[in-house]
Amino acid sequence: MKVSARTTQIAPDGTDGWEHYRRAVAMAASGQPVIHLTQGEHDIRTDPAILTALQDAARGGHTGYPSIPGIPELRKAIAQRIATRTGVPTTPDNILVTAGGQGGLFMAHYVACNPGDVALFIDPYYATYPGTIRSVGAVPRGVQANPEDGFQPRGAAIDTVADGAASLLINTPNNPTGVIYSHDTLEQIAAVCHRHDLWLISDEVYDTQVWQGEHLSPRALPGMADRTLVVGSMSKSHAMTGSRIGWICGPESAIAPLRDLATNSTYGIPGYIQDAALFALNLGPSFEAGVAAPFLRRRAITQAILAGQNLIQAAPLDGAMFVMLDVRPTGLTGAEFATRLLDTHLIAVMPGDSFGRATAGHVRVAMTVADDIYAAALTRILGFAQELASQG
Repeated sequence: MKVSARTTQIAPDGTDGWEHYRRAVAMAASGQPVIHLTQGEHDIRTDPAILTALQDAARGGHTGYPSIPGIPELRKAIAQRIATRTGVPTTPDNILVTAGGQGGLFMAHYVACNPGDVALFIDPYYATYPGTIRSVGAVPRGVQANPEDGFQPRGAAIDTVADGAASLLINTPNNPTGVIYSHDTLEQIAAVCHRHDLWLISDEVYDTQVWQGEHLSPRALPGMADRTLVVGSMSKSHAMTGSRIGWICGPESAIAPLRDLATNSTYGIPGYIQDAALFALNLGPSFEAGVAAPFLRRRAITQAILAGQNLIQAAPLDGAMFVMLDVRPTGLTGAEFATRLLDTHLIAVMPGDSFGRATAGHVRVAMTVADDIYAAALTRILGFAQELASQG
């Protein structure tokens, strides 16, 4: 029997960017002591108080069919959080609870694009972006943000490919680079969206991990609230990656039909998980800051270690839990460097090639292990780079 072209075209070249990660996992499973600096996964687990709230909700009976757009109390809490953080009036009618940020990305493109529409995204990008766009029947088209520009997208570059497109996907604070888009960059992006009548899909799952500068949600810019779909998640802010709960915030004209999509896809998110998310949000900003604190510490560790050498440079360490290292001075591609590092030092990082053309010649390092292990691993990475460079 044949399977649909719709599914085989999600990863048409047979790769999804995660091959190096899977190889490292297999090596670890075979007993090799691999240090994983690959995945954006906290080295702490979900807080026990949140798990208690989840258990209490389940044992209390919230295990039946859930409220499909999200329980009213949770949607209200998400709306209040967004309004407080962005200054944009937001109501529960602007919120749809989704199966994590990834589910939100899928649903946002589903409502923004018709089959065959071009959907733009910024390169470098999170590895699932092109596949997500293809999965809704749209055509992905990347727009490169270059390292010499600090990975800030340029409006002029987007302009050149935006004719006839339906949407533009951005991510700030950015995975994989850690860069936060500047106010000027976001104004350029907003202007392009107005000129070309684009939906702007803004992935803001790292909005609590801001180390330098300011995170501005583009929904707050003039005229953008009615054309912006913001994707948020409990995964990064509350270390709830496995709970798979997030949201889309957008105009009611988009949220209303998305409820129909939710009815015919996920049929809602389990009620006890929604209750746990509500409990977690009510813990407030100080709790979120505590979840983010290890990455702020490791950013300082990174800066100190990088300052001890002058060969390898990092992308601006503005936010998120990653460091993007430029390994071109070693003479290797990002994939070659990552492969040899894994084989010789049992340290797993992600090749920049997994995230697009803009980060070829780079590797992404996740700051997701204990401070001492992280410091030792980063020191070994830079030492390995020095060895390669000295060998010519």
